[in-house]
Amino acid sequence: MKTRSRYAPAAVFGALFLIWIVLLKTVDVAAVGPEGTSVGFSHLNVWFHSLTGVNLTWYQITNVLGYLSIATVLVFALTGLVQWIGRKSIAEVDGDLLRLGGLCVALGTLYAAFEKIIINYRPIILPDEPTVEASFPSSHTLLVCAIFGCLLIVAQKRVKNTALRRVLVGFCAAAVVLGVVGRLLSGVHWLTDIIGSLLLSAALLALFAATEK
Repeated sequence: MKTRSRYAPAAVFGALFLIWIVLLKTVDVAAVGPEGTSVGFSHLNVWFHSLTGVNLTWYQITNVLGYLSIATVLVFALTGLVQWIGRKSIAEVDGDLLRLGGLCVALGTLYAAFEKIIINYRPIILPDEPTVEASFPSSHTLLVCAIFGCLLIVAQKRVKNTALRRVLVGFCAAAVVLGVVGRLLSGVHWLTDIIGSLLLSAALLALFAATEK
């Protein structure tokens, strides 16, 4: 029972994410996007998009956070590779690094899947893009929340130095908040894209936490 209850939050958030997709494809669907593209919860999405408008400065800021997430992953991947080579067994690599690797594999798989399984398209056509792009879930929001959320969990439990732990936790929390708020204000996603990313990242982070030994 303890094992099942440990995985329950991940299952709940995963189920909510799937339900959210079903609702997006069935509730208040209307062709309100560029080139006649449709989106669910159209009145809510149009209202929120008209409220924020489009701000490409925020778009660039959140892109930087996305690149920082990727750079962080590469640093940990290199650390894991060095451990693997030095210890001559992948089983001897630190568990947190292996779990982070699994999280990254899941993120890459989900990104590729939602490039093929189109739920909806962006509310705008970005500069230098010839046509509309897939918009759900917001991949940048998902990446920032999952990676920095993961590091926040690890820092809270592994970093013994109180001052350093507070700095790392504060930085990760700020990155997550800035990533979510910035993407909302940028106007390059529908509100429902961001909500979908939050549900999915919560499921991944709950799974990450549940696999800790």
